[in-house]
Amino acid sequence: MNTLSREECEVAIAEWSNCCADYQAIKRLIPTNYIFNFDASEIEWMKRENKNSEFCTQIGIYQGELIAILYPMGADGHQIVIDNYVYSTLQELQQDLRLMETAEYTLVKNAVLSKDLRKIDDNSDMSFPVSGKPMLPQDKAVAAIETWRDEGMLWFYRECSEFGGSRIFRRFYVPAQDLIPSKPGLTHIVCSFGLKFSDIYQRMLPTLIFISFYQDLENNGSIEKISNTYDWSQACPPSCYSM
Repeated sequence: MNTLSREECEVAIAEWSNCCADYQAIKRLIPTNYIFNFDASEIEWMKRENKNSEFCTQIGIYQGELIAILYPMGADGHQIVIDNYVYSTLQELQQDLRLMETAEYTLVKNAVLSKDLRKIDDNSDMSFPVSGKPMLPQDKAVAAIETWRDEGMLWFYRECSEFGGSRIFRRFYVPAQDLIPSKPGLTHIVCSFGLKFSDIYQRMLPTLIFISFYQDLENNGSIEKISNTYDWSQACPPSCYSM
């Protein structure tokens, strides 16, 4: 489990904040086909520490690399102060990223993103009814990830050149439901950036999409999985809450 002390986290967060006006630095730090990866022990730590319906994913720079730090939140909406926090370094995918969605009642949909986050396969199969609904439609998740891959650097360039980096995300607020496995055997969660249009703010905003993986992701005839993609996270800025 990768952890940083509270003091190390504060330094990492400040370094990212200081970097947000520097497009060339951001371009080096954030290949748009890279992801964060949290293993099962790190997810279990977050579930144990968090006391809120949301948790915070703070962005920082540590040892010259972009990191995502998991901050548990208390019932009052403020960060829980502890000695160490879990983090993940932005990294290249080690294998293709398979998203699975079981649509209500009839349809099992699969999509595969390549290691550089390009869609390389999708299919649909009829199956037995299920009772739940996917929390995040797969097609929207894939579209957001692909848009980030193709247009993320353009988004950063505009934010740096026109707004001096002031509107670039410092952290994300994520539904804690994203950390609750839908079946036994969770192995890890991949966290990808996405880019989608916000009706409220009338502009494109980044998001984090948490995708869970299990020892048996494939549908083996017994439909237990509803989806392995989940709710949208909220970037700060613009959606900043009290910490």
